[in-house]
Formats: sequence, structure tokens, C-alpha cells
Amino acid sequence: MATATLNEAAATDKSAILALLEGMSRAHYNKDAAAIEAVYMQGAAIFNLAPPLTHHGINRQEKQAWLDSWDGPVEIESRDFDVTVSGDFAFCHGFMRMEGKKKGADRRVNFWMRETLCLHREGPGWKIVHEHTSVPFYMDDSVRPAFDLKP
Repeated sequence: MATATLNEAAATDKSAILALLEGMSRAHYNKDAAAIEAVYMQGAAIFNLAPPLTHHGINRQEKQAWLDSWDGPVEIESRDFDVTVSGDFAFCHGFMRMEGKKKGADRRVNFWMRETLCLHREGPGWKIVHEHTSVPFYMDDSVRPAFDLKP
């Protein structure tokens, strides 16, 4: 395959993966657990902020219950994602901001987190096979999350 064709294919794949991220943001905003679940491979290894240490796939009912615990939309913003594609596999990393107001809370939540995704091509599209989300924490005696950091 010619270099130009390979570059075009890589650009198309990167665009598709960034569109997947945008779709996840819309699904969170719309509180659509089915749309969130749809971009994950069944049994995907998920290391997110909620216990336990590992989740295996998305449980649609649990995700919907979490979405319903917010007063209004859950806003997710992706920023500075670097996408690398090699054949039917891809990985990307960047930052995500989450903002919203939990039901019964006095104020809105608004913080940045780090995100790494590993994806596998499934048919014409991509599915997440591994997700790792983290928030740095201060290494002093407080061990508090560093919600004040911004990219």
C-alpha cells in the first residue's frame, strides 16, 4: 500500500476514534447508558474512578443508575488526545473534564482527569477493550485528589 494511502487510512481511523470520544460525551450529556455501553467490547477491562479496582465491561443498569444520580446533564470534555493506530488496534491518551451537579449536592463537580483507551477494530468501527481513568492526588499527608489541576 502506498504511503499516501496509509496516511489517509490512519487519518480516517484517528477521526473515527475521536468521533467515538465525542459520541461518549454526547451519551453522558443525554444520560444514555445504552449508547455508552455500545462503544465498549463486552468484558472490556475498565479501570475507572469507582471501586472496585477493575470492572469487566459496562453494566448498563448500573451506568444508568449513576447517570440518573445527576441533576441535569453530565458534561464530559475531551482534550489533547493523542491517537496511535496500528492495524486493528489503537491506543489514545489525553485529558477529560467532567462537570455536573449530583442530586442533593450544594455545588457542581468540575475536574480534569487523565484517560487512556485501548481499542480494537470491530467491523467498520472501533470498540474500547481497555480504559484507564485516573486523578492525581497530593502526595502529602492529606492524600486528597488534585481536582484543581488543569491541562
